[in-house]
Amino acid sequence: MAMGTARRTPLVSRRRQGFAVVSAAAPRLIVMLLAVAAMPSSSVAAAAGSPEVVELTLLANAREKGAVCLDGSPPGYHLQRGFGSGEHSWIVNLEGGAWCNTTEDCSDRKMTDLGSSKFMKAIEFEGILSNKRSQNPYFYNWNKVDIRYCDGGSFAGDAEGKDRNGTKLFFRGLRIWEAVVDELMGKGLATAKQALLSGCSAGGLAALLHCDDFRARFPLEVPVKCLSDAGFFLDAKDLSGERLMRSIFSGVVQLQNVRKVLPKDCIAEKDPTECFFPAEFIKNISTPTFIRNSGYDSYQVGNIVAPGGSDPGQSWASCKADIRNCTSAQIEALHGFRKELVEALEVAQRKRDWGLFIDSCFNHCQTPFRISWHSPISLRLGNKTIAEAVADWYIGGGHGVKEIDCEYPCINPTCSSQLDL
Repeated sequence: MAMGTARRTPLVSRRRQGFAVVSAAAPRLIVMLLAVAAMPSSSVAAAAGSPEVVELTLLANAREKGAVCLDGSPPGYHLQRGFGSGEHSWIVNLEGGAWCNTTEDCSDRKMTDLGSSKFMKAIEFEGILSNKRSQNPYFYNWNKVDIRYCDGGSFAGDAEGKDRNGTKLFFRGLRIWEAVVDELMGKGLATAKQALLSGCSAGGLAALLHCDDFRARFPLEVPVKCLSDAGFFLDAKDLSGERLMRSIFSGVVQLQNVRKVLPKDCIAEKDPTECFFPAEFIKNISTPTFIRNSGYDSYQVGNIVAPGGSDPGQSWASCKADIRNCTSAQIEALHGFRKELVEALEVAQRKRDWGLFIDSCFNHCQTPFRISWHSPISLRLGNKTIAEAVADWYIGGGHGVKEIDCEYPCINPTCSSQLDL
């Protein structure tokens, strides 16, 4: 990694992990390294090419627009220009990184790159943002943008508060979204001949929330679609019968005032927190959308199904580290979660121009990483990598790209080489 650059890990809050993503990856990392060692040298080179380092651009006139990070600093993004046939094609990617739902959480968060551009650096573009054809066969030469996440509310809030020291906290995610996209429109996005809005985790949730707004910025004849990776969070009960995700989202909705991005007909009939869950608001999305999620999403298993507070005896610790360690009773609980997810996605299954890639691997975000997006050891459904499935959907209107893996332990052999990302 180059000096002064950062490799993005857009999955979980730095402070509130609840589930040891890093330690959970260790057993699979060994398997992956063994798989790499057995590969031909040419395949290894293709999978391990050095990512491109892309510098940070700070939003111009951010304070005048009120579009600022939690600490009041200007938000940032990374832009890599397209070339050749992709010169007028654009991907706009929204970074993830959980949420802050209390003043205390947001006060801590503003001292990191998830709450302040003072801590942001150049980043490496890989996965869906790679400019290497071998790693990103369809989108490699498009204009690619990664919008940094520094509001803690999935680019949705519009409010102010005070931290525990009395200093202002700015919940301006919606203004950041609008101002950065406006600036990008002036840098060529307005003349795009095709565009894709993407994001993973909290950024995947944001991509869904802003999907129709993004579509509305272009002429009708321009193909515009959206991709959400690991952003379909469920309002599910944990082991103790509590709904931790609802509690987190309720804090975000109230603290950050996200009502402006929620469907009006939903909030007219239901609590705004319920309308912040994708199972509700995707009913109102009219733009073609691709949803990539795991039926056994490692973040949701650790933070929704079996969060620490619901498992005082730590009986789930081994299971959360590796699904192969789960007892039969724990597997049944995981099957219940998967069933809820598949049922919630019936809306997407009925939409003709939507795409689905619902695997049964124990993972979270997959699109930002070259190993999982498109490589010789990527997971596959229908014999396609995620990159190939997304490309087929984008080009072909979504027909036939609705893949839902069988439930565990019906083994998908391509899961075995996966990092728990």
